[in-house]
Amino acid sequence: MEKNIAVLSGDGIGPEVINQSLRVLDAIGEKYDHRFIYHKCLIGGISIEKTGIPLTKETLDTCLGCDSILLGAIGDPKYDNNLKNRPEQGLLKLRKKLGLYCNIRPIKVYKSLLDKSPIRKSYIKDVDFIIYRELTNGIYFGKKRISKSGKRAYDICSYNKKDISRIAIYAFKAALKRKKKITLVDKANVLATSKLWRETLKEINRKYKEVQIDYLFIDNASMQVIINPKQFDILLTENMFGDILSDEASAIVGSLGLIPSSSIGEKTPMYEPIHGSYPKAAGKNIANPLGAILSVSMMLKDFGMKKESLLINKLVKNSLKNGIYTKDINYKNPSSTKEVGDFLINSIKVSRGNK
Repeated sequence: MEKNIAVLSGDGIGPEVINQSLRVLDAIGEKYDHRFIYHKCLIGGISIEKTGIPLTKETLDTCLGCDSILLGAIGDPKYDNNLKNRPEQGLLKLRKKLGLYCNIRPIKVYKSLLDKSPIRKSYIKDVDFIIYRELTNGIYFGKKRISKSGKRAYDICSYNKKDISRIAIYAFKAALKRKKKITLVDKANVLATSKLWRETLKEINRKYKEVQIDYLFIDNASMQVIINPKQFDILLTENMFGDILSDEASAIVGSLGLIPSSSIGEKTPMYEPIHGSYPKAAGKNIANPLGAILSVSMMLKDFGMKKESLLINKLVKNSLKNGIYTKDINYKNPSSTKEVGDFLINSIKVSRGNK
């Protein structure tokens, strides 16, 4: 099988984790006779530096012409005070242009890392849930303004039924294949948009009667994710709440660097680790590549390459079991970014299995 992949390494540690991901992908391609063709593009801070804008037409056109997109990380502190031309604006624009409204973030606890989480073992053992985050609307995409005096500002949060329905249907279909349970996280006691989310889900639930819906306010949900994460299976929420909750959930797993994601919708799907660009670690060979590598696994699964995806998942589990992980998990005796990649590549080469 041949696939064209747009590679957007981005900023900070992005190029390092993407480099290891591509090495793993090449090893998979060699083992299973697949051909992966990479189209490398600029996005974010590096794009501003070289072209003056965070997302060029060339990058967008390349992404539209590929089978998938693999993204590293976006962000550079030197643009923090530039509200008109920030690296993150390139990512938001890309998501919007591609119609990537459904962001999927699996939260899975590994037995070998139970001691690495700051949360009590009994709370997190066997935790396995998925966050479905709406990705192209809400407050991140609403109208924004700071007054001329600098003393007043606003950000508008807006949703319509179509925005909510299309990701909700993905969540309901996923729930049918799992425990038939969805938890909607909102703030319906205060926000009009949250009330619309609830009304829309109740309507859709009439078609998916087997699925149970629970409702949690965001403030309660942020606590429940820590003290009782086992209650969740499919957690559905709007853009900003999903952003916050998935980062918080990294405490369950043991590191933000372990969580992958996929973003799907109208056009080319995108796969990326949920961590940021972590500029202080850039170029030091200490970044955790596993979130990016697990994002590759999600991509392969969506390509229909199930055995290839399962192999990566199995070998990542073996890597963690054997203590082959980076400084964010093991401060005393860490492996480097490249050493983690080397372990997985060597494991792929010697693994048994049919092509």
